[in-house]
Amino acid sequence: MGIFKKIFSSEKKETLDKGLEKSKTSFFSKLSKAVAGKSKVDDNVLDDLEEILVTSDVGVKTTIRIIERIENRVAKDKYLGTEELNQILREEIAGLLSETNVGEATDFEIPKDKKPYVLMVVGVNGVGKTTTIGKLAHQFKNKGLNVVLGAADTFRAAAIDQLQVWADRVDVPIVKQDMGSDPASVAFDTLQSGVNQNADVIIIDTAGRLHNKVNLMNELTKVKRVMQKVIPDAPHDVLLVLDGSTGQNAFEQAKQFTAATEVTSLAVTKLDGTAKGGVVIGISDQFKIPVKYIGVGEGIEDLQVFNKYEFVDSFFK
Repeated sequence: MGIFKKIFSSEKKETLDKGLEKSKTSFFSKLSKAVAGKSKVDDNVLDDLEEILVTSDVGVKTTIRIIERIENRVAKDKYLGTEELNQILREEIAGLLSETNVGEATDFEIPKDKKPYVLMVVGVNGVGKTTTIGKLAHQFKNKGLNVVLGAADTFRAAAIDQLQVWADRVDVPIVKQDMGSDPASVAFDTLQSGVNQNADVIIIDTAGRLHNKVNLMNELTKVKRVMQKVIPDAPHDVLLVLDGSTGQNAFEQAKQFTAATEVTSLAVTKLDGTAKGGVVIGISDQFKIPVKYIGVGEGIEDLQVFNKYEFVDSFFK
């Protein structure tokens, strides 16, 4: 398949390769054992492959879809050698991701017809939400964009303090109130401040609690409704941040948040410290929400725009 002959940015690709090393090593050690001594892909190999995909946190539903696609290839080609399995997995998983990540971004870019572009970030505490916001602010600022942050996670003083640290580090303005303030009020003030400062991008942090789906839904709905008093079509993107190292727990969080609010894109973090990188494939497929960013390291540059071909190439390299 010609898609994998694409030339990738070497530095970014090296970081991605390194970030997915644990996932790749774990997956291929299992795959090597499954096909050892076998010359063709038969039912036994497919059964083993199914187990490997599930235990690599791809998820049951997505695993079944991948196995079905490979079964179709076996039926069509009549004979499939185990040495071809790696390439076929690459092609079928890339095809699966293509169904969701249509028109994916190639850079940290925002629509030119939305100014300011309002990004609301959701996710539970501890998934790397604040860090993702800081790294996004850094990337947007590097592109010459004016960025304003809003500390609307007012239930934890630490959340406000952490966002302030990132605002100072990246050197962008932040709008905040005291702990316990109304999150919608903070969001309203941030959008007004952003408009007054001629901001290109406004990033709103929100509380990371899954205490009760109804409360979460009401809270996020209120924040959105109040923002729309300033910018009628805000937010332009609702980004859900998930911790890739939690594997199946990330699926559950995605389920809760997509039920509570309209999530339009995903960021999957902490992929460098885990063997659960397959979770990106499953979440992208099952929720039909594009993965926009992935975190593959602790450095400020280690938040990457997700590219399905680069990801699959690194995973199966």
